[in-house]
Amino acid sequence: MTETPTLYAPATGPGRSAVSVIRISGPASAAVIFTLAGPLPPPRRLSLRTLRSPDGTPLDQALVAWMPGPASFTGEDMVELHLHGGLAVRSAVLQALAEIPHCRPAEPGAFTRRAFLNGRLDLTEAEGIADLIDAETEAQRRQALRQLDGALGGRVADWRARLIDLLAGVEAALDFSDEGDVDDAALDAALAQKARAIRDEIATVLADARRGERLRDGFTVVLAGPPNAGKSTLLNALSRREAAIVSAIPGTTRDVIEVRCDLGGLPVILVDTAGLREAGDAIEAEGIRRTRARMRQADLVVMLDGPDAPATTLEPIPEGPVLRVRTKRDLEPAVGVPESAIGISAITGAGLDGLLAAIEAEASRAVGSGDALITRERHRLGLTRCREDLDRLLAGAALPELAAEDLRLAVRALGEVAGHVSVEEMLDRLFSGFCIGK
Repeated sequence: MTETPTLYAPATGPGRSAVSVIRISGPASAAVIFTLAGPLPPPRRLSLRTLRSPDGTPLDQALVAWMPGPASFTGEDMVELHLHGGLAVRSAVLQALAEIPHCRPAEPGAFTRRAFLNGRLDLTEAEGIADLIDAETEAQRRQALRQLDGALGGRVADWRARLIDLLAGVEAALDFSDEGDVDDAALDAALAQKARAIRDEIATVLADARRGERLRDGFTVVLAGPPNAGKSTLLNALSRREAAIVSAIPGTTRDVIEVRCDLGGLPVILVDTAGLREAGDAIEAEGIRRTRARMRQADLVVMLDGPDAPATTLEPIPEGPVLRVRTKRDLEPAVGVPESAIGISAITGAGLDGLLAAIEAEASRAVGSGDALITRERHRLGLTRCREDLDRLLAGAALPELAAEDLRLAVRALGEVAGHVSVEEMLDRLFSGFCIGK
């Protein structure tokens, strides 16, 4: 049987730094210490050692941490080498590791994948690590940390355990149905009551208006309106950089331009779009088509209108929330602003605070308090399948064999959410998105 390889990879980012950490996990971890640093140090304590290559060449003075399994992140023996952060130092240590038998570089997500396979994390907690790494705002960080702490995984484990108990009862009733001492009516009533309670709890979690996905992916704000309404100027003002070309020539923006920003701790994606009008050529027509598509997908549409914008805008009616904005107030200060609109000047900054407050209020309303359990479409699909299986169970008087099958399907759907059902392709898709050394 082939020995499980021992993995190694930098756990800190590339480039020059004060400290560089290399993480090692696998059965040869102790041999790595013996080869590079001498006798094993006390577990879970940083020990100062001189690292040497297999041929005895000094490499660095480093802190070495020895973490024997299974009480480690991956569940295996692990080592961390805290090196000086020079590029040459890290390169030399990585080269020395490559010379040790049964050691090989880790692929992205390999350490977290081993933690999952060794039962140290469920799949939702592993996803929480990925989201924590990718978090750009405070709200995203809090949500990812809740996921890592088992907010969804714990609920799924509880639902799954309760459904397994129900399934065991149904299976027992089927096995002993010929003995005549099973009260079928009482069993059906108890089963329905407990299954309905679980179904209702799952339905409540699903009825969250996709707040978790919006927080994880970002709240999309589309800036729309006719040409020369000031969309690109506003995008640059809100993002505080020259993200879009600004020109007095109508139709300058032909494609959508996205800028991610942090607004009150919430992730917001600002989208500049082509002006809405009768297209002058095929390229502009494609830009307008994309504008309309993004407006349909947006969480919020900011519809702009300016004093020198064309009167005919071919404006579609967005399906979601809309903020009306009157731009270029510096050019027409004496003209009143419609009561339903917000007056702004991206040049002077007038009215921008009010517009930002309105956008933040819409984002906060859509995202909520950040306590949503579902953060990915995969979670939603699995919980929806489980709810449908329980709906079918509760729909009418089914044969016990069919009730058992519905419960099995419901248990399996929850198992896929938490990763208790191993699906190799699903694992590859998840862990390939991680950083090397995680």
